[in-house]
Amino acid sequence: MTFTPAVTEQRFVLDHVAGIAELAESEKFADATPDLVEAVLEGVGAFAAGEWAPLDRTGDTVGAKWTPEGVVMPEGFGAAYRAYVEGGWGTIGSPPEFGGQGLPAVLTAATLETLGSANASFALAPTLTVGAIEALMHHGTPEQQAAYLPKLATGEWTGTMNLTEPQAGSDVGALKSRAEPVGDGTFKITGTKIFISFGDHDMTDNIVHLVLARTPDAPAGTKGLSLFLVPKYRLDADGNPGEFNNVTVASIEHKMGLHGSPTCVLNFGDNGDCIGTLIGPELGGIAAMFTMMNNARLNVGLEGVQVAERATQRAVAFARERIQSARAGSPSRDSVAIIEHPDVRRMLMRMKAQTMASRALVYRAFAMLDRAHLGDKAAKKMLDLLTPMAKAHATDLGSEVTDLGIQVHGGMGFVEETGAAQQYRDCRVFRIYEGTNGIQAADLVGRKLSMDGGETALGLIAAIRTAAQSPNLVALADALEEITRGLLTAEVDDRLAASYPYLTMFSVATCGWLLEKQAAAATGDSEFEAMKRAATAFYVDQIVPEALGLKAAATARADVLYSVSAETFAA
Repeated sequence: MTFTPAVTEQRFVLDHVAGIAELAESEKFADATPDLVEAVLEGVGAFAAGEWAPLDRTGDTVGAKWTPEGVVMPEGFGAAYRAYVEGGWGTIGSPPEFGGQGLPAVLTAATLETLGSANASFALAPTLTVGAIEALMHHGTPEQQAAYLPKLATGEWTGTMNLTEPQAGSDVGALKSRAEPVGDGTFKITGTKIFISFGDHDMTDNIVHLVLARTPDAPAGTKGLSLFLVPKYRLDADGNPGEFNNVTVASIEHKMGLHGSPTCVLNFGDNGDCIGTLIGPELGGIAAMFTMMNNARLNVGLEGVQVAERATQRAVAFARERIQSARAGSPSRDSVAIIEHPDVRRMLMRMKAQTMASRALVYRAFAMLDRAHLGDKAAKKMLDLLTPMAKAHATDLGSEVTDLGIQVHGGMGFVEETGAAQQYRDCRVFRIYEGTNGIQAADLVGRKLSMDGGETALGLIAAIRTAAQSPNLVALADALEEITRGLLTAEVDDRLAASYPYLTMFSVATCGWLLEKQAAAATGDSEFEAMKRAATAFYVDQIVPEALGLKAAATARADVLYSVSAETFAA
């Protein structure tokens, strides 16, 4: 199936949800004119359709391969990545002082969405690089920035994030990797990191690893962590890759999906010195890493949008072509395309609505990131609130939409050649990446809800209620306010027990609000605007009431969860 970039939809959301015209009024983003935005969306769409989409199937069936010399990417990936670099697609949101274009982060998100919809595995490489740039911009030394950011900004070098270790999982405080000072300002890094996406590959001549490790005598837990810049190849006197830095690939994971993205086990300093330099102050690793982590969480939410868009396109194309059975109630007994059957239309409408909802939520969060960069303190608080919702709910919807895509295909959806199963397999890990969705929910009801006594959350709920056109959305906002006030004073176990249904309710309310904003602007008679209005009506009439039904779970106490012992679960 050919891939069609969602340019019209992206532009509409940028205009009516992200407010990109307002961003362009600032000096920082003045270059984001309507003509430039259109050119970027059209250009990356043509590039993704021509260069990356044709490799999607190859990435899945051939996949990245481990060798003793390092990871080898499938045929065609290297050339397609070089075309990405030469096209300047990595520079969209990168800092101008280091060769980037300095455009809004939400426009970078739109370009990454298009690339990831074309090829989800491949897009993980530039996605992680964006996070590395963000961390170095905020915490790197001038020397680190000068040496590494120009190459990262263009994509000539890729970046990674190295947290997880075999014994630690999501417990970052349990990390054991070590950093011993050499005496010249550098450190010898030793340890093993797992689940490192694009931890190694053969598409660029260097890879920049950001690694959490402990210095000697550092305290236990997260307070003892520092962040280090560890290149695959040390730089020579001219700033070019030189001596190998003893970052070796022990293996790559055999995964359910994303076969075109090598997930590596990396050993640091196993066969000689592995040298790193400190990013930010010693023992300041968590603050520095969370700059990259929060960026990554938004981009993982964007990955949910990517797979939902591609799955929806596949399902619609199949439903329009697949002829099966007469339409119920029709006087004709001739078989029709399955898109004419009510239940297939229900599934397709849900896929369209949920994809639009996830895109609106994630773009809104990126727009708050841009406003935070402009110094808007209220936007920074809103970004903090929206980040766990954007990451968790958008990836939940990615799983739901890709699952529906298989169902629309019927038995052929279970057959790999159609590609529907690949979308489902590729997206499942997004709900685990960068802090599981349960961790996102805990973050929402913990730090994010209480960061200002609930003022930001209650303010968003009030805005939703005031703007709501649907009685269902008003009812959901009312329920959310009641639950929010209760959670602010609830015991920890009760808050956490309620966290996931609460996150879903809050996310649906926010999505409903953002969809209604768009429907109100879709006043024309084009097919696109008709679909926007129909999908919004479906969302507020059918999906919003489902979320309201989660109130019982979001107000239930934790007692029943602990009414039996751990052993009883195995009974």
